[in-house]
Amino acid sequence: MKIKEIIVVEGKDDTAAVKRAVDADTIETNGSALDEETIERIKRLADSRGVIIFTDPDYPGEKIRKQIAERVPHCKHAFLPQTKAKSKTGRIGVEYATADEIRKALEDAVTMGEAAEEVISMEALIEHHLVGHENAKMRRKRLGELLKIGYANGKQLHKRLMMFRITKEQFLEALQQMDGEGLHDE
Repeated sequence: MKIKEIIVVEGKDDTAAVKRAVDADTIETNGSALDEETIERIKRLADSRGVIIFTDPDYPGEKIRKQIAERVPHCKHAFLPQTKAKSKTGRIGVEYATADEIRKALEDAVTMGEAAEEVISMEALIEHHLVGHENAKMRRKRLGELLKIGYANGKQLHKRLMMFRITKEQFLEALQQMDGEGLHDE
């Protein structure tokens, strides 16, 4: 599978994992040491070839994703669930995912746009036990996987639903699938 966009990853182990899975070029942020020069290179590449941000599904990875997305709009975003990016010792990172999981995440990459009009309110998130409920974190994690927008806390989830322009139908369909999997919002 050949990918024309440049894939932004955190380090050389991530590059190696991506190259085992697909034929693509990468640019490394060197972890959270994201500097101005790297941001400028990502901007130029976004203009010429397009960019897919593919950072680790952990706090530092999300921080890097956010920094890039704020400075380089209209990038695509690829997400791996933590469960698919975990080593045998419990470490989290793109480099621990299988080639199949990496390919799937890159195939499902989505573009984040300007925040759309609020379609799914914070009240709806509370009503569906995605915020303020004992199972909220688990439900948000699964919802992020189903909608391919990654895990987020309640406030970030609300923002991502708007940024990725998730429709009410997509949201309700994902909730229905969760119910079918036994993740009821009781």
